[in-house]
Amino acid sequence: MYEDILQSKTHRTSLLPSGPWLMTQKWEHLLFAHYEVNPQVLKPHLPPGLELDTYDGRAWMTVIPFRVSGMRLRGTLHIPYLHTYLELNVRTYVKKNGLSGIYFFSLDADKLPAVLGARVLTLPYFSATMAMSEKAGAYRFISERKHGRNAVIDCKYKPTGESYFPKKDSLASWLLERYWLWTYKRGVLFKGGIHHKQWDVYHTSADISGGNLFPFAPAPDISSSVLLHYAAARRVLFWKVKKEKQ
Repeated sequence: MYEDILQSKTHRTSLLPSGPWLMTQKWEHLLFAHYEVNPQVLKPHLPPGLELDTYDGRAWMTVIPFRVSGMRLRGTLHIPYLHTYLELNVRTYVKKNGLSGIYFFSLDADKLPAVLGARVLTLPYFSATMAMSEKAGAYRFISERKHGRNAVIDCKYKPTGESYFPKKDSLASWLLERYWLWTYKRGVLFKGGIHHKQWDVYHTSADISGGNLFPFAPAPDISSSVLLHYAAARRVLFWKVKKEKQ
């Protein structure tokens, strides 16, 4: 299975990370809610060393609720208790030295050990109360952060039609096919690599409400003017997060 994933790479715009992958997860029932944001509003919230990435001059942020399953380190069995949990990501699109990727403003999860472990790896995780349910092919995801900024979301979403692979160089492909991430901690920039097969997605209807998900004001209206995608599942490989070379 993993060799098949590693051999599937024509959809990437950069080489695979060097060295062996270290961890794997399966991501399930993902909603990608993309919001266009004024580039000048976003830029001040990026750490030094990262450049805002834009598509036709337009900047974007994406909110992604989903379920993690089958998490394990390479060469080990599933991690007890932690191999399945819920997660909510808030990200934007950046680049450094011509390499495109993402920058996380926050990642919420419903299991505290996963949060603490990820924070050690420099990722900005927060503990949240979460629930995910499915009925007649429709999903509902609820999240409320436990401490600090009261970030909340309540979304209902349902895929429609047949799945498809976004065309190369399209906005959808630009938003979805991201294989590098940067984090920033105590004045230091870190970079990590991931890999998975190309996203095949569905058109999606969604009802989204909530607040305090974005690090700036005025925030985009999460109940309207949003580009949506749904993905059923992807097995993902992770490489070590390393201090970025200056």
